Amino acid sequence: MPDFFTGGCACRQIRYACAAEPVVTWRCHCRDCQRAGGGACFPGLYVPQAALTVTGDAKYYDIRGESGNLVNRGFCRNCGSPLFVRPAVMPDLIGLWAASLDDPSWFTPRIELFTASAQPWDALDPTLSQFEGDATMEQVEQALGGRAR
Repeated sequence: MPDFFTGGCACRQIRYACAAEPVVTWRCHCRDCQRAGGGACFPGLYVPQAALTVTGDAKYYDIRGESGNLVNRGFCRNCGSPLFVRPAVMPDLIGLWAASLDDPSWFTPRIELFTASAQPWDALDPTLSQFEGDATMEQVEQALGGRAR
C-alpha cells in the first residue's frame, strides 16, 4: 500500500491527500454502510486524521451505526459522493471510501465486517477475516497480525 495517495469527489470540489499508509482496510456490510454508499458494502480504508489534508467543504451528518456507535459521515454538498467516515470509537482515524481514491486499484480489504447483513448477491471473500457483526480493535489487530492500532 502506498504511504502517499490522493482522492476526492466526482465533481472534484473536494480533494484530499494522505501522507500515511492506511491503518486498516475492510469491507463493512452493515445496512447503514449499504445505504450510505448505495451499494453492497463500504469498501474503506482508515488513516490517521493528522495525515489527511482536505480541500473543499464536505457536509457531515451523525448516525448510529448498526453497531450502536455514533458515526459521522461526510459527503460532497455538490455531487453527493460519499467520502469520509469518522467513527466515535476511533477518534484519531478517518475512513475513506475506496471508490474516492484517484487510483483505487491498490486498495485491498483485509477484513469483512457485519457479514450477517451482507446481501446474498454480494460474494464474501473467504480468504479475509470475517465478523458477523462489529469487531473490537483487539480483534482487528489479531486478524491483521498485530498491524492495526
